[in-house]
Amino acid sequence: MPLSHEHQMTLLKDILSNHQTDCCGSISEYEQVERLVKSLLVNNGVNQNVKSILQDVYQYSQSGISTSDLDEHIQTHQDQLTQWVDGMNQYS
Repeated sequence: MPLSHEHQMTLLKDILSNHQTDCCGSISEYEQVERLVKSLLVNNGVNQNVKSILQDVYQYSQSGISTSDLDEHIQTHQDQLTQWVDGMNQYS
């Protein structure tokens, strides 16, 4: 059974929050973020304001997949991670 967009959003926020608090992640997490974002971007039930945030999160996942230092990548995006999760909470 596929996840609803609400569950996908919750999962995405959980992964981003974990990156923010733990300051570490894995390639598979970035790949999962990428899949979630792609699915949410084509869903008509997702608020347009959230979709603009999702575009930034997609770029984050893309650069995370190709980075040589995952932890540094997460550390560099600490402020954005907080802003993205807060924004998704505000509009969803």
